Amino acid sequence: MTDYLLVVLHDRDEAETLASALSAAGWTPCTVHKDLLAGEDDVEDADWVIELSTAPDGTPANAHRATLESLAEHHDAFITD
Repeated sequence: MTDYLLVVLHDRDEAETLASALSAAGWTPCTVHKDLLAGEDDVEDADWVIELSTAPDGTPANAHRATLESLAEHHDAFITD
């Protein structure tokens, strides 16, 4: 298990908006990038991911997976390692 989590979204603007909100709340690093997930072979179908390693309380992001999964549901997103 890794300390970081990825929030995966289909839309770049939504990923950047959510990353900005997460960063303002204290999550880090909130880096947004395009990524081909396992099994994908078409760059056009690649998703946008937000990388999170540290929660606002300083603990690893994966310690807050349930909270992030709930947040992701509201943005038509999902969480992965």
